[in-house]
Amino acid sequence: MKAWRVHTNGEPREVMRLEEIPEPEPAPDQLLVRVLAANVNYPDAMLCRGEYQIRPSLPFTPGVELCGEILAGPRTGERVLGQPVLPAGAFAERTVITARTALPAPGALDDAEAAALHIGYQTGWFGLHRRAALREGETLLVHAAAGGVGSAAVQLGKAAGATVIGVVGGPAKAQAASDLGCDVVIDRRADDLVAAVKEATGGRGADVIYDPVGGDAYAKSVKCVAFEGRIVVVGFASGAVPTPGLNHALVKNYSILGLHWGLYAQREPEAIVACHEELSRLAADGAIRPLVSERAALGEAADAVQRVFDGVTTGRVVVTPAIDPD
Repeated sequence: MKAWRVHTNGEPREVMRLEEIPEPEPAPDQLLVRVLAANVNYPDAMLCRGEYQIRPSLPFTPGVELCGEILAGPRTGERVLGQPVLPAGAFAERTVITARTALPAPGALDDAEAAALHIGYQTGWFGLHRRAALREGETLLVHAAAGGVGSAAVQLGKAAGATVIGVVGGPAKAQAASDLGCDVVIDRRADDLVAAVKEATGGRGADVIYDPVGGDAYAKSVKCVAFEGRIVVVGFASGAVPTPGLNHALVKNYSILGLHWGLYAQREPEAIVACHEELSRLAADGAIRPLVSERAALGEAADAVQRVFDGVTTGRVVVTPAIDPD
């Protein structure tokens, strides 16, 4: 079968190689699946670069989430979402996933949309509801609102009845954020972010700030967070990890909340299932739908991972092996 493999760490476009390798053999607690669609995530590039908290043994196949068809066992033919068991990642024709974590793919979504519903939307749901307790009528600010992680948070915020301010970089992403339903869109390259947020909120600031960027985005967040606001730290796509001024948090009475979704998967798997059921319901109702901007063939996966890491894409880029000509 065809699979992308990384033999040495470096930039995805340089170190990912498309190879013919044997089909993986599932352990007793695993399922062999045909990959229908594999969503591209920022951590895929971090894995290639050797900079992610998980470092699979070399060589490995990147790709941390998928929509697939079960090929053997009592669930044969079932369409599921899951996370591959590294080092056998999702950028391949077939891979293995842990049986107990395989979730039914929502019928309201096609394969590419379903593949993009899992990690990003689960992260958004836990960040906004479990950690920040976002309430109807509050103002939510989302950094990188037109990106894969940010676009999920925008849709979940709107579904919760929040007023959503989307922060983006450039006119094309501003249009995408507007199309997603943002009530206010701020172009960080052209606008004064802090002033724009205060103007949009009557000087109060944002009640919840969702930050997958870090760096300067976080520095500006603390200047426009509301009294008793909550800043949810999701990641550091900017490459810069901020150092919070705890004296400032004390003076302004705001909370800094960390969100590592993978810990819920380890500690509270039942919460993951409940969240998936809620996300599936929202998708069936049309309240959320992953913004899949590109559907790439398997042979284009290395370029797709690089572009997502470089921050030049909008929405989700999904690798769909089935569209490769054979």
